[in-house]
Amino acid sequence: MQTNLTNPNIFFMREALEQAKLAYRLREVPVGAVIVLDNEIISRGFNMRETAHNALKHAEITAIEKACEKLHTWRLWNCSLYVTMEPCPMCAGAIINARIPKVVFGAYDYKNGCCGSVINLFEQPFTHKPDYEGGILQQECGNLLSDFFKELRK
Repeated sequence: MQTNLTNPNIFFMREALEQAKLAYRLREVPVGAVIVLDNEIISRGFNMRETAHNALKHAEITAIEKACEKLHTWRLWNCSLYVTMEPCPMCAGAIINARIPKVVFGAYDYKNGCCGSVINLFEQPFTHKPDYEGGILQQECGNLLSDFFKELRK
């Protein structure tokens, strides 16, 4: 389903937020991601580390895995990734290795973020350097995370 988009960053970040809300309902850290090709969502993912008992089950990794399966390739050179929180080192590495050219994220992660908050892996001398933009729907993405951790502490 293709969509006529006036602001694709907002539209697709809202879709990633819907994935984060699925994680929230499962009592997972609410991070969601979508991968887009030609203005169409081709894969979705949300954090499932607790549910799957697997440290690798971050939203980005799940979305990348599904996109690779759908496209029958590991090179996602013509896709964009939208994720509700700044990618961590593992996810930034997966993005680089999948050759994703554009990453858009919501909330900054000042403890683990690798798009400038702690370090910027996208500006290191790797074979691929994605373009990125942070702070899209930052308030909504950040509030979902804050609400989750407030509830967890109760």
